[in-house]
Amino acid sequence: MIEPTPVRTVARSVGPIPLTPNQVRGFWAAWGGWALDGMDSFIYSLVLAPALTELLPRSGIEATAGHVGYYGSLLFALFLIGWGLSTLWGPIADRFGRVRTLMLTILCYSLFTFLCGFVTTVWQLAVLRLLAGIGIGGEWSMGGTFVAEAWPEQRRTSGAGYLHTGFYFGVFLAAIANYVIGARYGWRWMFIVGGTPALLVTFIRYGVTESTVWRTRTAARHRPSMAHAFRMLFSRTYARRTWINSALLFVSIVGLWAGSVYVPASVREIALREGHTVAGAARLASAGTMVLSAGTIVGCLLLPAFAESMGRRWTLAMYFAVTGLAIAVGFGRVFYMTPAIQAFFVVLFVLGVGGGNFALYTLWLPEQYPTECRASAFAFATAVGRFAGAGITFLVGAGVAAYQTIGTPVAFTSIAFLVGLLLVPFGEETRGRPLPD
Repeated sequence: MIEPTPVRTVARSVGPIPLTPNQVRGFWAAWGGWALDGMDSFIYSLVLAPALTELLPRSGIEATAGHVGYYGSLLFALFLIGWGLSTLWGPIADRFGRVRTLMLTILCYSLFTFLCGFVTTVWQLAVLRLLAGIGIGGEWSMGGTFVAEAWPEQRRTSGAGYLHTGFYFGVFLAAIANYVIGARYGWRWMFIVGGTPALLVTFIRYGVTESTVWRTRTAARHRPSMAHAFRMLFSRTYARRTWINSALLFVSIVGLWAGSVYVPASVREIALREGHTVAGAARLASAGTMVLSAGTIVGCLLLPAFAESMGRRWTLAMYFAVTGLAIAVGFGRVFYMTPAIQAFFVVLFVLGVGGGNFALYTLWLPEQYPTECRASAFAFATAVGRFAGAGITFLVGAGVAAYQTIGTPVAFTSIAFLVGLLLVPFGEETRGRPLPD
């Protein structure tokens, strides 16, 4: 049996503790990686229709609306399977360090996204999205673990909220790139632009060092083997919270990948239905993505204050309720209104605010595990739910093909948040506790 790790006692000061240069550089490295991660993740959402319209006939498949929806969801599912496989980065980071592993994850998703710009069949694109997902899935857990360990205890909670805005700033970048580049030069150039995050690795390599927490603990206890770090997650002490965290992440993933990822295609369908040109519909899809991102950034910035005043569990429950309601109303009702575009944009902002629930995991997961298995726990919880999420995403795609519409199948995913509300009380409440050693 593994006994609970004692927690540190931390003296609270009156004013905010200044950040060291390495803490500042490390934050911007993690934030930048997460921003470019968000850009990469949403590039596919934005170019889904034109890419598959070109690639399906080359693969011997007719490019009907149903086939685009079906194969698009299949590729989403494969991407999530790749993200699920990213759990392997956690034990690597616990053994060899957060910064080194962060660089590897960024190189991984940059390379395979870049190569997507040169595919000739839908199957080549599927393989490359699977491999890119492995890198993208690891960046969040590596960056989140580093910031949690490197920042002062007094500022760690707010740092998690700031960090998570990076992903949605990246979604802004993807939308801007699609507006400027994708609409003019085509979907292939979007993937080529998605390869640029590799340039960030040089900054990380020469500007950021490992956190004192990781260096101190690994020196005192020797570096844990990757197998030991992973086994700790399922010890008597941590197994229950590991499975609960993974289940809660699954609920959030359903909202992101089975709901908001279909936002560009939904806006495009509404715009075409209301008489906009193809180019105009593409620009409105980018605008809708920006509205969603703006709402999520607001949700991320507000979340730390809620988490400190209400506790982690109540905060997550509130965000789940907002997200589920927005998906049900937005895709089940507003999507079919005439006219719909303006009201749908309002719903997108609310959906974005609820989507800020992911920021909670950035501050909550590190609080539940000691240093020797913290990255493994973060990577496992954020990755394993994506396997189930892949199945849900595939079912949504099958629903789109069957209904010949996006709205109703996506609206059904709001049911997941009712399940999430039932699971929240079983989570480990950590408000007021410092980061464990």
